[in-house]
Amino acid sequence: MKTEFSLAQLADPDIAEADKILRACVHCGFCTATCPTYVLLGDELDSPRGRIYLIKEMLEKDKPPTADVVKHIDRCLSCLACMTTCPSGVHYMHLVDQARVRIERDYSRPLPERALRAVLAWVLPRPKLFRASMIMARLARPFAALLPTSNAAANPGLLRRIKAMLALAPKALPAPGPAAGSVFPAIDERRGRVALLQGCAQQVLAPRINQAAINLLTRHGIEVVLVRDEQCCGALTHHLGQDGDALARARANITVWQKEADQGGLDAILVTASGCGTVIKDYGFMLREDRDFAGPAARISALAKDITEYLAGLSLVPSRQNGDITVAYHSACSLQHGQKITGLPKELLSKNGFVVKDVPESHLCCGSAGTYNILQPDIASRLRDRKIANIATVKPDMIAAGNIGCMIQIAGGTSVPVVHTIELLDWATGGPKPGSFRGVN
Repeated sequence: MKTEFSLAQLADPDIAEADKILRACVHCGFCTATCPTYVLLGDELDSPRGRIYLIKEMLEKDKPPTADVVKHIDRCLSCLACMTTCPSGVHYMHLVDQARVRIERDYSRPLPERALRAVLAWVLPRPKLFRASMIMARLARPFAALLPTSNAAANPGLLRRIKAMLALAPKALPAPGPAAGSVFPAIDERRGRVALLQGCAQQVLAPRINQAAINLLTRHGIEVVLVRDEQCCGALTHHLGQDGDALARARANITVWQKEADQGGLDAILVTASGCGTVIKDYGFMLREDRDFAGPAARISALAKDITEYLAGLSLVPSRQNGDITVAYHSACSLQHGQKITGLPKELLSKNGFVVKDVPESHLCCGSAGTYNILQPDIASRLRDRKIANIATVKPDMIAAGNIGCMIQIAGGTSVPVVHTIELLDWATGGPKPGSFRGVN
């Protein structure tokens, strides 16, 4: 793709990066076949190729984005299926991230939407506030039926979004998990030491996931630490275009994780929410121009691993065979497209006694995508229903996924138990039978 940035514009490292990404695009259109919004809506501007044209024009002209540009960028799930499909290696993730920052900076959204986004950005990364908000949402759930059922998919209103938010709230909350600063020693001889990301929404909605990871790891000789003063990874605000907040959180985490690595030693920083893992692995890029943090950020990104990546290096010893349990494996977009981890979780499940079934159209997003199922509820619901219909074709006993957002999204439309991959692996190697998200809504 030909670009026409001025030399002055190219002096900006972000514009220089955008120029490189844009020039890699050859207009082939392969990305359209795997883009969820294009598959659903059939609009070229709701495909990666169409959005690339919009972003190119916005950046080259250096003018505030129009309402039409914002609409189509907002519809993007950042599922990154286009990056898996693209034969030219176009790094769409870094391009759309930059577009979101530009929109947040230069576009004035309607007041109700600004207010909702501000609330999401403030509450979701703070577990105590998020827990309180879930309690209030539970009280408000009976009134959700009074709110609008549907709206134009292109521009859902505030009440439609609030209804979607209430629908995602669980009927009850589990007790809080272990506190930050906790250390779980290895059982028997210590073979390694890791930090485990505590997460934001996950530690409120499903602390059992990290508990399963702790149980499995310590049982196999790995010491686990929950690092004190750890913050949200920054993914939530990063995808809302609030880069200042996201980078501040990244720097704070890099500081405490680096200190822990220097003092106690860390083989890895393990992540059980793949959406978080994709962003942490990108810290090195996000802070590449930061003189003080570029090196430490690259170090932390190299230490970050999805839990299944680390388990592949351990010799898990199954204590029970579960050959009669059929598991539909849902491959979270952030794992398969963002981190390029595809076969590994399925191999671990198969080796530990489960019958693992691939889901048709596994490359298509379930519609969760961080806050997308709140901000674009109608598109998200259509994608969820499509995903659940595909899952139903393999007739599973359980559905496994590696991302809390996907688990909640899918559970909202099926009675089949939805569990985390690590919970099944813990169960297979001596842990308790996993809890599940089942009929959350």
